[in-house]
Amino acid sequence: MVDASFKGAVEEVFDLYPGVKADLEAELGLEVDFTPSVLLINDTRTFREMAGGDFVVAFAVPKENLMVIDHSRATLNPFSLRVIVKHELCHLLLHHYLEGHRIPRWFEEGIAQWSSEGIGEILMDSKKPRLNEAVLAGKIIPLREISDFFPVDRESLSLAYEQSLSFVSYLADRYGLEGILQVLESVRKGYTWEEAVRGALGASSLELEAGWRSHLKKRLTWFTYLVNNLYQILFFLAALASIIGFVRAYLRKRAYLREMEE
Repeated sequence: MVDASFKGAVEEVFDLYPGVKADLEAELGLEVDFTPSVLLINDTRTFREMAGGDFVVAFAVPKENLMVIDHSRATLNPFSLRVIVKHELCHLLLHHYLEGHRIPRWFEEGIAQWSSEGIGEILMDSKKPRLNEAVLAGKIIPLREISDFFPVDRESLSLAYEQSLSFVSYLADRYGLEGILQVLESVRKGYTWEEAVRGALGASSLELEAGWRSHLKKRLTWFTYLVNNLYQILFFLAALASIIGFVRAYLRKRAYLREMEE
């Protein structure tokens, strides 16, 4: 599926795939009982035309068990080919496991990021996280608005990815992997999304979203305090360091004078 110039890249994917597969199976408790195909693209313009956007480095085609990767950007910081392959394999695994049944886009994307060390398939600017800003500004995107499609502009798209990861991480912390798997299993059996969530987690999706939003606000209480008092904290630490340094110097001087007297 790739030309001869990609021999090294193909060998890299071939070598790392068994470990990626084993890790994903161990982490999610689901078996990858299919063989995916990987299409590596070395021309970003060609890849963007295929992806239909500018902000992704890879995407999955579940019906064909195919992952398409922009290899020219896949190994750039903060991405790694291994993480991207794992992320896309998770997408394929979820679709394969659900056997055609649908879960919200944010839930699928959240699981894929959660299982691949939190790295999404978009070129997020890690220096400018948008979730904290959105929480403080009251601009969190309602999950129902990203159930089918994600936004197309970069900032909103990045926020949608961050929210997806954050909410799935919140569910995992609260209900464990078992809770997430129970939701997936119920959807696989034909229950609606709301039926699956309430049956597995004992609350509606709206109640869970409200709990997550409350959790974010409480978490940001300390974050906001630290930001608002950053200079005072730094000044205190600098003063404390100076005092400690003075005391150490004084003690060393006294010890030296005692030695001289003796």
